[in-house]
Amino acid sequence: MCGITGFWDFKQELSPLEREQIIHKMHQQIEKRGPDSFGVWQDESKGIVLGHRRLAIVDLSELGHQPMFSKSGRMVIIYNGEIFNTDELRTELETTGLRFKSYSDTEVIVEACEHWGVKKAAQKFIGMFAFALWDLKDKQLYLVRDRIGIKPLYWGWQGDTFFFGSQIKSFTPHPHFKPSINENVLKGYFAFAYIRGEPSIFQDIERLKPGTILCLDSQKNLTHETFWSLEQVAEEGTRNQFSNPIETTERLHELLKDSVKRRLVSDVPLGAFLSGGIDSSLVVGLMQSLSSRPTKTFSIGFDFDEFNEAPYAAAIAQHLGSDHTELIVTEKECLDIIPMLADCYDEPMADSSQIPTYAVSKLARQHVTVSLSGDGGDELFAGYDRYLIGQRLWTLFDKVPHILKPLARQAPNLIPTSILQVISRNFSSNVNFSIDKIERGKALLGAKDLKEFYNSLINVSINGNYLARGLDDIKAPNLETIPMMQFIDEMTYLPEDILAKVDRASMAVSLEARVPLLDHRVIEFSWRLPESMKVQDGKGKWILRQLLKKYVPANLFERPKKGFSIPLNLWLRGPLKAWAEDLLYDPTLNHYVNQKVLLKKWQEHQEGHHNWHYSLWPVLMFQLWRQRWGF
Repeated sequence: MCGITGFWDFKQELSPLEREQIIHKMHQQIEKRGPDSFGVWQDESKGIVLGHRRLAIVDLSELGHQPMFSKSGRMVIIYNGEIFNTDELRTELETTGLRFKSYSDTEVIVEACEHWGVKKAAQKFIGMFAFALWDLKDKQLYLVRDRIGIKPLYWGWQGDTFFFGSQIKSFTPHPHFKPSINENVLKGYFAFAYIRGEPSIFQDIERLKPGTILCLDSQKNLTHETFWSLEQVAEEGTRNQFSNPIETTERLHELLKDSVKRRLVSDVPLGAFLSGGIDSSLVVGLMQSLSSRPTKTFSIGFDFDEFNEAPYAAAIAQHLGSDHTELIVTEKECLDIIPMLADCYDEPMADSSQIPTYAVSKLARQHVTVSLSGDGGDELFAGYDRYLIGQRLWTLFDKVPHILKPLARQAPNLIPTSILQVISRNFSSNVNFSIDKIERGKALLGAKDLKEFYNSLINVSINGNYLARGLDDIKAPNLETIPMMQFIDEMTYLPEDILAKVDRASMAVSLEARVPLLDHRVIEFSWRLPESMKVQDGKGKWILRQLLKKYVPANLFERPKKGFSIPLNLWLRGPLKAWAEDLLYDPTLNHYVNQKVLLKKWQEHQEGHHNWHYSLWPVLMFQLWRQRWGF
């Protein structure tokens, strides 16, 4: 795993020496992504400058150093990620007469792009990747990001300078980078607790959409080309569904074994996160079955029992025979992580599981350099409670005459209490929605379609505006209720919350995180599963449960889902109260949120009338981010 950064000085206002000095300062901003070595290069004739930080994983020699040129000298690349079918691609390229000097996947990527073209090469890659490729012959810059957004890649203009890199903070040493807040994204951020969509929190800086190739030429012509489309995968998968559950389960088993096996290749120590849940337990079970030695596993527990899942992880580790390391994290240790979050995450991020994610990454890094993770299982195989809740509610609401739905938006108090009570009962106390159930119910009744309904279901807006219209422009195929919710999550929540969280937390401690459940072949397979192979008896992930039973007895993993939770609601009434009040009572905050409503909810939270922590935490993380960036 590595970090990349660069810029294109179109007007060449800076001298080559000035550009070199700047790029060195830029890559130092992301040193933790790659502490082992660094490299820079520039095309002085065009003003293009590349910087790289290396975390050496495969082929630790200098032959893997970047920026790296193709053998012909036409292409130069900086790259972050891992390609897991390198051997097959190398063999295929060698049939053309090409001879490789290293075992580095970087060399395979740059030669593949030159030989097959960037799009065809990207379609052949199995793995996680974000890279910048400069074509010295055609004077074109390519930016490429993996299919589901496992690795980050930002780009944007500041005047006549084009920036690109793994993290926005790498742009800050450049004198042409003048950061300002993109207030258009704040509505979505306060609604969903993460920055959603391609525009970033910084004006004129965007995320490259997953599965996309950006090409920029010397005339400033910029194009986007899709090499993999989740929408197309979902459409094709739902038209070609599996029918035999026994055969399908075995096919998925073989596919997951291949995915995990490919991700065990490493020249440095490797292990896995183990929470005791279905996804991580299955990954570790597969790893252990493929290894002759005990797999190193890592979990954290808490000294507050309600949130402590460490005993479950320990029981599964004992059964599988892994070399397990457990750390009990104190309340103080968790609280000490919070001030660091704004530096880990270049943009506001309010998923409170970022705290334990950082803690377990730090623990793992003391023993290994690579760790496998079970992320993606909930989105691909319908593991979230909200999918089942949403399906029940949407079935109920779909029976409401369309003529009555606008009334919910324009005059919500006209909705009969009996209907609202039905809605309220569907929000059980163990579901992570801390907003007022009745108000949310009114918004859900007013949703004009399933996409708007689901956005309203997961909305945590501090202003109480739960009717989430106009917050995104996701193009979704015609899907049934649960698949539609999965699709929205795979397009937004998965890359922009879950994967961003894991990438920043792991990279903050120079740890590479690999996600075998998000191999694109597994994603494509999952879209061919009928609902009956994902949801049965009121529980999701049916097919993963069947596979896990091959490795672990059901009594060790069949229990209510907790998630990677912390007692944030209690901390905001206790040890975090003074810190939070300093941020929430800041008079400049009123420019961004309705501070009167905010402080009313804060008071209600303090008095114990409501648990508003899911709405308050995004505001607190925004304020922490503003402090870090000086806004």
